[in-house]
Amino acid sequence: MELEDFSFQLPKQLIASFPLKERSLSKLLVVKDKFEDLIFKDLPNILSSNDVLVINDTKVTKARLFGRKQTGTKVEILIERLLTKNRVLIQTKSNSRIKKDDKIFLSENKEVLTFLEKQGDLWLAFFSNSPKKIIEKYGNVPLPPYIKREATSLDTKRYQTVYADPKKKLSVAAPTAGLHFDHKLLEEITSKGTRIAKITLHVGMGSFKPIRDTSIKDHKMHKEFIEINKKAVHQINKARNEGGRVICVGTTSVRCIEAVCQNNKGELRPFKGYTDIFIYPGFKFSLVDALITNFHLPRSTLLLLVSAFGGNENIKLAYEHAVRKKYRFYSYGDVMFVNRNHE
Repeated sequence: MELEDFSFQLPKQLIASFPLKERSLSKLLVVKDKFEDLIFKDLPNILSSNDVLVINDTKVTKARLFGRKQTGTKVEILIERLLTKNRVLIQTKSNSRIKKDDKIFLSENKEVLTFLEKQGDLWLAFFSNSPKKIIEKYGNVPLPPYIKREATSLDTKRYQTVYADPKKKLSVAAPTAGLHFDHKLLEEITSKGTRIAKITLHVGMGSFKPIRDTSIKDHKMHKEFIEINKKAVHQINKARNEGGRVICVGTTSVRCIEAVCQNNKGELRPFKGYTDIFIYPGFKFSLVDALITNFHLPRSTLLLLVSAFGGNENIKLAYEHAVRKKYRFYSYGDVMFVNRNHE
């Protein structure tokens, strides 16, 4: 299995730079024995009353900051994780090399970020003030690099799910499969009896870290915080016991559930902690029956997870179909409903 097996050519015009006016009007490609082209607001028609939708209720923080070194060199900062005592893990982009004890000035010398030590491909750094206060005041929506424009007030609202929990504002990227839901659609889904279970995975850059190893198996994910409480466990297990499907909204929901199951011999239990689970073809899924997911970048860990779930050849054909039908790709793009491949 080579990384190149998960590559594809995508016309640039199919990369979605802006969200649609209405969330639920995205195209929906149903992937099963044959492909079915729907609209996302049709989703209730393919759900059953005993199914459970598993959603990630994390909220995106304004994780992108811009500052200057003492030399005047511009530095872009992406916060990976908030730690304790004003400490953070960050990624940086700059035209000059970052060194230990370097200081980045964020606001006319009033707020300062000091680099403490390199930890892998991240930096441990120290904020002069509360990181949360600095982020709220100076931070920007961390749009992915393939969106070639500056973030606007539109992104503050739309690069966020409608069900994001304000108390869980710790993700550096949106769980994008959830962007297609609006309140009206959620009400329609629950009114027919389908349960909605909330889990949490605070999305870090681990989900998007490029695979650079020759062997896919050698790739290491960054750790990301996950939480699943008793209520969600009960809802998911109840649906399963009643013959319903466990349908994950997004790859983050899959990783959360399967990580917990992996640590408990296939059983889902309440859990709060970290995971660095890496799902690629050959992975044995314990609980998830179907997946709602956007179209992902070639050679990415996200595409590998979807290929593991739906079958590599089947997903290849689905992506070819999506290109032919001019589906919109990536974070603000369209979406798939993928049934689990049991081969």
